[in-house]
Amino acid sequence: MSLASHDAAMTGASPNATASSSFAPILHVEHLSMRFGGLVAINDFSFAARRGDITALIGPNGAGKTTVFNCITGFYKPSEGRIALQFGDPGVWDELSALTERGTRSVTRGDGMLFLLERMPDYLVAHRARVARTFQNIRLFQNLSALENVMIGRHIRTRAGVFGAIYRDRQTLAEEASIESRTYELLDYVGVSNRANHLAKHLAYGDQRRLEIARALATEPKLLALDEPAAGMNATETKALKALLDDIRRDGTTILLIEHDMKLVMSICDRVLVLDYGKKIAEGSAAEVQRDPKVVAAYLGGEVTLNLRRA
Repeated sequence: MSLASHDAAMTGASPNATASSSFAPILHVEHLSMRFGGLVAINDFSFAARRGDITALIGPNGAGKTTVFNCITGFYKPSEGRIALQFGDPGVWDELSALTERGTRSVTRGDGMLFLLERMPDYLVAHRARVARTFQNIRLFQNLSALENVMIGRHIRTRAGVFGAIYRDRQTLAEEASIESRTYELLDYVGVSNRANHLAKHLAYGDQRRLEIARALATEPKLLALDEPAAGMNATETKALKALLDDIRRDGTTILLIEHDMKLVMSICDRVLVLDYGKKIAEGSAAEVQRDPKVVAAYLGGEVTLNLRRA
């Protein structure tokens, strides 16, 4: 079963615009700044991620890429700026200014929902705004099985509480069976179903990376933030990852991607943003970014020609 057939497709939109929802942003980051004492990690950074796209954030080590992710996902509270995420009826974007002035976290209009992520704790960003992420360093429960790792992610969408866990009523048992069934589907989706009962620590490195993605997908995200998912992978594993990311995009989930594998970035991403010392120095298509002299100087380190052909 595809993600699209399991999760109802929702539409995104551009604030103060009437563009088709299929080509509109799900996320608007405006004038984002993050300071740690006297250190400015992110400085006046703005961008939009269009629904259904893969948007890459690249730059040298220490450029501030993961800090941006941490602000979007609620791990950090930004020093300045607005982070708006929307799904459902795009008309709810009209409420953005009023929502900002009210000082509240979200607004619902019809089946449209709009969130200001900078005002939300991380657990609500995952639960209500439906943003999921992975990390640079693998953060699995190493002594639990692959199946159990994904089931933990799935519990964010369940309803059984303490009494259900104690009394094991029919509704709770049915929900647990549904969790297990969906977990097997996700393990098959990412290609590790044959290792469902293996401990996470015994999986190959590439399988652990894919398992993290399966756990994130178990939360039914509208926005999936992947922090260097190809790190440490060999060429075969990277090719399999590219196919998986294509599948996730095809099934309607928007992806934000931090990655140092430039061949992967340039072959799969719809839009590329380049950070250097916390500032955006370039934005555009893969072809546009690779020709930008500021990118060549700051990140690529010379005249580099990348293979832009989609595999």
